[in-house]
Amino acid sequence: MLKHEHSSLVHSSRRASGRLHRRPALLAMTLAIPPQAVLSTTGGRMHYPHVRRSNASGAQTAMLELLAAEAHIRVLEQALSDARATALADPLTGALNRRGFDEAYQRELARSRRRGGQLALALIDLDDFKRLNDTLGHQVGDAALVHLVSVLRKALRPSDILCRFGGEEFVVLMPDTPLNDAAAAIARFQRQLATHAIPGQDAVLTFSAGVVVQQPSESLEHSILRADAATYAAKHAGKNCVVKG
Repeated sequence: MLKHEHSSLVHSSRRASGRLHRRPALLAMTLAIPPQAVLSTTGGRMHYPHVRRSNASGAQTAMLELLAAEAHIRVLEQALSDARATALADPLTGALNRRGFDEAYQRELARSRRRGGQLALALIDLDDFKRLNDTLGHQVGDAALVHLVSVLRKALRPSDILCRFGGEEFVVLMPDTPLNDAAAAIARFQRQLATHAIPGQDAVLTFSAGVVVQQPSESLEHSILRADAATYAAKHAGKNCVVKG
C-alpha cells in the first residue's frame, strides 16, 4: 500500500515536473525565443527579458532620434532662410539690395508677362543728402535713410518692391500699375514724407523721382536709365517733384 502510494506520488511528481519544464519551452517556442533565454523568478512567474521590452526601448530610441533629426533640420532650414534674407537685404535700411531686387524683378516680370499687366518703376533720389550729412553728420544721414524706408513701407502696397539701389537712391517696383497711377502714388509718398520729420531731428526729407513703365522687350537696365533721366529732370525742375519718363 505504501509502495503503491509512493509510486503514485513519484509518477505524479514526474508528470508535474514534466509539465513545469515543458511550459516555458512551449511559451518560448510560441514567442520564437530560445528556451534558454527564458528566465524564471520567484513566485513562479516567467520573464522574457529581451522580448518586447527591448523592442519597445529600441523603437522609442529610434523615434526620439528621428524627432531630434527633424528638429535639427528645421533649425538648419531656418538658419539658411535667415542667411539668405540677410544676403538679399541692405544691412542699414532693411530694404532689398540690388541682388535681392534682381531676383524680385525677375519674378514680377514673369508674372507681368503672364497676366499682361504693366510694370512701373520709380527711381527716388533724396534731395540735398550730401548737405544733410555735412551739416548734421553721417549718423543723422543714416537715420534719414532708415526713416525714408520706414515711411515708404507704410505707404506701399504689399505687392510693391522697395530696393536701396545705392547711396541715397532707391527703386520702387510697382506691378500692374499704369504710368499715371505710378506717378500719382510717388507724389503721394512725397507728401506723406513731408509730414514726418526725421526722428529726433527737426529736418524733413524731400526727394526727386522719375517714373517709367517698362516697355515690351525692354531690359531692366534700360528702364532704370530712363527713370534716372527723368529723375535728373526732376532735380533740374526744382527738386521735390515727380517726372514721368
